[in-house]
Amino acid sequence: MTRVRVHNISVSLDGFAAGPNQGADAPLGEGGGRLHEWAFATKTYRTMFGEEGGSTGVDESYAAAGDVGVGATIMGRNMFGPLRGEWTDEEWKGWWGPNPPYHHPVFVLTHFARPSIEMEGGTTFHFVTDGIESALEQATKAADGADIRLGGGVATIQEYLRAGLIDELHFVVVPVLLGSGERLLDNVGDALKAYDCELQSSDAATHYRFTRK
Repeated sequence: MTRVRVHNISVSLDGFAAGPNQGADAPLGEGGGRLHEWAFATKTYRTMFGEEGGSTGVDESYAAAGDVGVGATIMGRNMFGPLRGEWTDEEWKGWWGPNPPYHHPVFVLTHFARPSIEMEGGTTFHFVTDGIESALEQATKAADGADIRLGGGVATIQEYLRAGLIDELHFVVVPVLLGSGERLLDNVGDALKAYDCELQSSDAATHYRFTRK
């Protein structure tokens, strides 16, 4: 059965998954890059960027699990890029260059229609204008029995969580204070009551894994 999974979302000690003033020069907001230092130190992420070595402990186990058994991704427009409103720059095809790391269909939530974009390595971006349920239906069909990874950003995760559509939520608390930005668990009410929680820690981070009861 296809599940909807969230993996490797990093959160500061004061609850922010992105810092203030997000934009083209600061995709995760001011100071937001520090949230992911634990991930960039793992073997999985270093391999992704063509580097050798990397950690192989708890952090690596969680980093690697995020791609296992995934056949489609859903993300919000803010994760796809810094553009807002109508698509005025058709050359923008995401943050990831010509060969994004997904290698499967990706469904981008947006209010503005845009033709699908086929990239190298098997990634195709599809733009969904009729809501989260439609994106989930299309992603489920594309995943063909595999799981769906819900990428983000914060507002997208919150929307799916409020709707009760997430089966597994993994986020990582790191010892950083951002002071402001976007909080991951704002505006979700008591949604987490529907989940069991387990946690594991490394020297760099604490991993919280919520699975539906």
